[in-house]
Amino acid sequence: MAWIVAVVLLAEALAIGALNWFLGVVVDRQKMSLAGLDPDVMSASSKIGGVVFGLYFALCALVALLVAIRNRPPAGFGRVLLISVAVVHGLLGAFTWGLVGWTAFLFMVVVLSLVVLLLMTYDRDSGPEQASSGGAPEQGGDPKAEDEPAAPAGVPGTSQSRTGEPRDGDDEPQDSVRAQVTQPVPTTL
Repeated sequence: MAWIVAVVLLAEALAIGALNWFLGVVVDRQKMSLAGLDPDVMSASSKIGGVVFGLYFALCALVALLVAIRNRPPAGFGRVLLISVAVVHGLLGAFTWGLVGWTAFLFMVVVLSLVVLLLMTYDRDSGPEQASSGGAPEQGGDPKAEDEPAAPAGVPGTSQSRTGEPRDGDDEPQDSVRAQVTQPVPTTL
């Protein structure tokens, strides 16, 4: 899923950069002016804006690619980048509805949905599809899960009998599977 987001964001980075560069060339060749602005300034700013936004979307695509390769959720600066690109697509979707049409709005909403799905798919502690029980990977368990540490004898709070015989309440139903403790995975970018 993260691969799809990375490819879409990279394609969008190239399209945004190329479109703004093309508009800058058109303004330069036509010597267009808006409200008395210098055509050279308009051309340069369009090209610079295209490069900046293209690099921004490419960096977001790189974060999505790292999420796909590492199979871990984004953290820190990468998570902030993906959240910001989701907000940008929401705003662009609102603007494109009125300026361009419903097809551009639909594209922006699809990309927004993919980014939000990427952010929501990965659990902060366990990754996308981690098994709940410990054991060997071929048994369907998570190899990182460990058995819960047992309480040593004589520790306050444990029910121990001096004679070794069961006391009242000791024969309550117990779980048939021991509890598993999964060690946290570092989530740095």
